[in-house]
Amino acid sequence: MGNGGTPAADSGTGAIRSARHLLGRLVPRRRPRHATVRRVAKWTALALTVLVVLPVVGAGTALRVSYTGETPEDVRTRGKDALWLGHAWLDGRRDAGDLAALKRRLAGTGVRDLYVHTGPLEDDGTLRQDRYPRAAWFLRAVKRELPRVRVQAWLGNVLVYGDEKAGKYPAGKGLRLADAGSRRAVVDSARQVLDTGFDGVHFDLEPLRSDDGDYLRLLDRLGPTVRAHGGLLSVAAHQIDPLPGMHTVSAAVRGRGKWWTQRYFGQVARRVDQIAVMSYDTALPLESLYGGYVAQQTVLALEAAPERVDLLMGLPFYHTDDMGHHASAETVPAAVRGVRLGLAREDRERRRFGVALYVDFAATENDWEAYRRDWCAPSGS
Repeated sequence: MGNGGTPAADSGTGAIRSARHLLGRLVPRRRPRHATVRRVAKWTALALTVLVVLPVVGAGTALRVSYTGETPEDVRTRGKDALWLGHAWLDGRRDAGDLAALKRRLAGTGVRDLYVHTGPLEDDGTLRQDRYPRAAWFLRAVKRELPRVRVQAWLGNVLVYGDEKAGKYPAGKGLRLADAGSRRAVVDSARQVLDTGFDGVHFDLEPLRSDDGDYLRLLDRLGPTVRAHGGLLSVAAHQIDPLPGMHTVSAAVRGRGKWWTQRYFGQVARRVDQIAVMSYDTALPLESLYGGYVAQQTVLALEAAPERVDLLMGLPFYHTDDMGHHASAETVPAAVRGVRLGLAREDRERRRFGVALYVDFAATENDWEAYRRDWCAPSGS
């Protein structure tokens, strides 16, 4: 064996190596700082992706499921529908021939109300009379040709709150509901159009933030004034939070609100005679997602709107293609199917319910055909 100490030395070295190996497994070696940063960034990105993607995937699945099911044949028009009309009807661009065509268009449908654009309101809430020079002719003609149809003055303006960033809604350009004088002027404008002979007033003020108390104060003053003149108070409403807190996220990201809380929707609905949900401009890319979303919105609105109020769901009779509206997805058939599914699930027997068609000058023959086929008449009739 030669030197008897060699085997002992080899044994000690092996033991040390084994200990180091075990220690290395228990206590990882220090990595360079840049490698640690990259690893943290990678895991952070993965965590954020999971947090964002999973809710989106879950929401998409829920909307697709919401779009499935049977649409009962009795879940169709109740004769409470409405149509938004452009300003051309009141400024002289439309004539008797156009009205005759409109009469033919509406025959056999459920349209009960016409929202004809009469404004816009000035930034101080007043309404110039030269905005609607042909109103008297239009009101007389509709009463004669369409005696069962009501004509409402559609009034609107961009709302500002004083904290807007420069861009689409620049500060100072629009109506400020926080100003009591402006609210009084809006009430006077409503009185003005009712004195002209309109059957009601339809307000579309946006972007309107959820929980805006000044808007509720305006409605509290409008209601008695409009009803004292025998008129109808109607409003266009933002969509309802599809997920809790979505109105807050929208306001933080976009600088303006897109959704209302369901609670606020109910507060608005209780102050009016008719409320029309603007259930379009959803940015959804597929018909199945959009239709499921409309079904969900219909259920949420039915839960919040009192039985005495006419609740209408908006139909997209226009074909703009941009980030907020995909014409291939937001179709009339998808919207009507969504409305019927939501109504059947939540309040099938509700009579004070309808759809609102936006807007006459952008509608196609296919839009009108789908509305008639899917909402106004039973299949095969």
